[in-house]
Amino acid sequence: MPVDGDFFARTREASLRTCLITGASGFIARHLACALAQAPQPWQLRLVGRSAARLPDCAGATQHTVRALDGSTDWSGMLQDVGVVVHAAARVHVLHDTAIDAPAQYRRTNTEGTVRLAEQAAAAGVKRLVFLSTIGIHGVGRDRPYQETDAPAPNSPYAQSKLDAERGLQALAARTGLEVVVIRPPLVYGPDAPGNFARLTAIVRSGVPLPLGSVRNLRSMVDVANLVSLIQNCMTHPAAAQQTFLVSDGQDLSTTDLIQRMGAALHQPVRLLPVPLPLLRWGAACIGKQSMLQQLTSTLQADIHKARTLLDWMPPVTVDAALAKALTPQPRP
Repeated sequence: MPVDGDFFARTREASLRTCLITGASGFIARHLACALAQAPQPWQLRLVGRSAARLPDCAGATQHTVRALDGSTDWSGMLQDVGVVVHAAARVHVLHDTAIDAPAQYRRTNTEGTVRLAEQAAAAGVKRLVFLSTIGIHGVGRDRPYQETDAPAPNSPYAQSKLDAERGLQALAARTGLEVVVIRPPLVYGPDAPGNFARLTAIVRSGVPLPLGSVRNLRSMVDVANLVSLIQNCMTHPAAAQQTFLVSDGQDLSTTDLIQRMGAALHQPVRLLPVPLPLLRWGAACIGKQSMLQQLTSTLQADIHKARTLLDWMPPVTVDAALAKALTPQPRP
């Protein structure tokens, strides 16, 4: 019986359009899965999370559960005929992490778990792995935008674990030929965003006066739709292979500007009191909120020139449009 060359070509094409997404019950990966399922040329999706009940319901997607992400996780049954892996699962950074030996736990999940996944992906013939890292690798407190080539200065055990994972992926890519793409986002916001954006939203909604009127910093953020756009680009663009990219909305805001725009989107009057920064720092030290104040008042910018030029990518959503959508109740993807 003659071999059907077209059949093998179709099979290979289907494999390349099959994507496994880890952390698929999380904020970023849920939005990514929905975007890929609704793309003009839809992807075949394999969604992985800790709980099947929390995974997004995307047409045609298969669902898988992984109870623990570490150096012993077995991915082999999920990676066959997969063309691209997007690794969004992580032990995330939280303020005042009280876990016993938190650095070791970050390393176990974010470093050892990532390298284990990449090793098995390479062995299974996966073409490309897109890894969501963090801008925290670069540190904080610099007055000019960070670039991908800047020396790392991780500002937390979480950021250190991500940097170690990046280095492990780069070594494995050199050894196996697996195409690795690293994306380092700043704060990610959008509809139902967790973490600091949710806390700031609640404060703005409350209408309480805020002592931040004298803050003149600049912060990069990225709307989840803009981040998803870059991830999709990095999944397929030939020039993305073995590259690292910073990402943002392309418009950096001061904390005061951000709060004013959030108030406008919420139709909520905002009162910003011009308290001098030294007094703010003293007050924060008195109540143990130095870390929170640093996030609100320090400068942290991402230079996205590399993504713009190498990938011909532009953030498709403006800041004001993104904030309007983020602050309007939306059905969960």
